[in-house]
Amino acid sequence: MAERSTAAVDVADNSGGPGDEQKPPADEAEKATADGAKAQDSDDCDAADGVRTADTEGSGTQPAEEPTEEPTEEPTEPVPTAPPPSRAAQPAQPPQPPELHSGHKLARRYRLEECITRLDGFSSWRAVDEKLRRAVGVHLLASDHPRARPVLAAARSAALLGDPRFVQVLDAVEENSLVYVVHEWLPDATSLATLLASGPLPTHEAYQLVSQIAQAMAAAHREGLSHLRLTPGCVLRTAAGQYRIRGLAVNAALRGIASDHPQRTDTEAIGALLYASLTRRWPYREDAYGLSGMAELTGDSLVPPDQVRAGVHRGLSELAMRALVNDGATASRQEQPCATPEELTKAVAALPRIRPPEPDFAVPPPYQRPVRPQGSYGAPAARPPLAAGGPPAAAVPPAPPALPGRTGKALKWSVSALLIAALGLGSWQLADALMKGDSSPSAPGRSPIAQQKAPQTEPTGKPVEISLVKDFDPLGSDGTENSDRVPAAVDGDPDTYWQTSHYANAKFGNLKNGVGLIIDLGKQQQVSSVRIDFVGDTSVDFLAAPRNTTDMPTSPGDFSKVSSDSGSKVELRAEKPIRTQYILLWLTDLPLTQEGNYRGRIAEVEVLS
Repeated sequence: MAERSTAAVDVADNSGGPGDEQKPPADEAEKATADGAKAQDSDDCDAADGVRTADTEGSGTQPAEEPTEEPTEEPTEPVPTAPPPSRAAQPAQPPQPPELHSGHKLARRYRLEECITRLDGFSSWRAVDEKLRRAVGVHLLASDHPRARPVLAAARSAALLGDPRFVQVLDAVEENSLVYVVHEWLPDATSLATLLASGPLPTHEAYQLVSQIAQAMAAAHREGLSHLRLTPGCVLRTAAGQYRIRGLAVNAALRGIASDHPQRTDTEAIGALLYASLTRRWPYREDAYGLSGMAELTGDSLVPPDQVRAGVHRGLSELAMRALVNDGATASRQEQPCATPEELTKAVAALPRIRPPEPDFAVPPPYQRPVRPQGSYGAPAARPPLAAGGPPAAAVPPAPPALPGRTGKALKWSVSALLIAALGLGSWQLADALMKGDSSPSAPGRSPIAQQKAPQTEPTGKPVEISLVKDFDPLGSDGTENSDRVPAAVDGDPDTYWQTSHYANAKFGNLKNGVGLIIDLGKQQQVSSVRIDFVGDTSVDFLAAPRNTTDMPTSPGDFSKVSSDSGSKVELRAEKPIRTQYILLWLTDLPLTQEGNYRGRIAEVEVLS
């Protein structure tokens, strides 16, 4: 009977009537599911499967035991006998959750914006975390829903993994007769389903997909977690080219999916994703996830991708078959099947590395002949005369006109006299300066005026005022790295610090080559060194933007490396003082924390002139 009351809550949300327990029409349910599947971050990764699940469970909402006959006469007094078992076991109507709508707030923090999916007793929303001012995703279901406890357990287990290759679970709460799970929202990411809508993936992209997904799922299974619902809608590609998986453990718990062989289930799902990426076809008979199936084939055998579409990489085709066909290998090579993500990861590593295609360089403009020089006063130069029966004679440049007689001689003597006078005046000034003992430092070939305009070239050791500090993560999903904690790096308190996200190893989980802080000095200033206090030994590069850069750079390539060092207290010195407005402190190796992950932490930064 708990399922019946949950279904009533779900239908009430769709129809608007709190007491209406009728099932919504099939076309409306399909429309709502299809709309959710079109959304970029919808967790309804399979609209058709969602409708079937709702229909199947909806058929079970009738009471399990009902009296076969109605009493012929209604008693006028209470009968002392017990009621039928089904009626006696029926619990009291649970408290209804508040009606959810756009603008509703959870925990006075998460404001619901748009409903992405609503089916099977739960709903998924795009929301805003008003405390941290960022977009998040939220799954909602009633606390008396039969899957509420498994969903909470799955969300909390996934949150403990902390692997950046998965969309992170941020919160899992039960309050006010509601259970809700809050997860990351990646506005710049694109689902694999959307990518495949325009055609198969290039060979290198398909290679990156299977490599990154297999490694991520192998790490999850080592921690005892499985996905069980890996579909094209659950795989996201970020703007930096990284693939991330959403819904680890949670998606399956929301739909009540379980498996006796979770590693094999996830491995076959990865194989299906690779097959679809190479061919833009679903490897089975049925159409699914917006892809056409292989219904025209006879028998139950799978066809290798390189036989479905021309030009498919042979190694990737065989790899997909090894992941999909777990009782045999491909027809061409009897390789061992891959039954776990770990085995699939080793098989990917054994492939010859597939390099990205060479970039297309712009074609240079065609050669243009230089403009023919003009004659005197802009008139076209005269063509050279043609030699009889031969090529044109070489053009002889006209000689400069000679100065007329006595006038020319007088002008020559005047110029010579002026030159002699200038040399004499310069010699007299130099001798006068030496006699007066003027020994002011001067660089060879540099005038005193130029020396006054030249910048200070000796370090002063004085602190330079910092105008602004900003986190810098151009290779991350949203370009930020704990923005709210950045001021702690320059607040003068060594007990507070800015820290990076946590990663699986010192090299940022092999997802990026660094993160850091950009320091804005407000204007062009002399900088000779930067002092940094870390929490734990950390490797860092000191980079500076070119002189006269007016806008804050957005890429590490916009900076030039000045020096590098590692340790817990470092002072990065420039070989010679430089002038710049923007400094980048770029962390390249992270220390191990007591929690068992890797983070970079900057307690204090000081810039010296």
